[in-house]
Amino acid sequence: MSRDEVLALLRAHKETLAQRFGVADLVLFGSFARDRANEDSDVDLLVGFDGRATSKRYFGTQFYIEDLLGRPVDL
Repeated sequence: MSRDEVLALLRAHKETLAQRFGVADLVLFGSFARDRANEDSDVDLLVGFDGRATSKRYFGTQFYIEDLLGRPVDL
């Protein structure tokens, strides 16, 4: 999976992430941002919520994106 594929999937699910978990901002960094990821790489994301970052929001976001991308996510 390339950086562009990750970004396209995140953009396509932006509305859902905002509505279900209150995600206001997502920033890709790490190996995927540099387009140097391999098959063992996780996806590094900085997430900003529209309010308090509760464990329900945090882990809901993490698990949703892991299912979406099919690989581990580090928020």
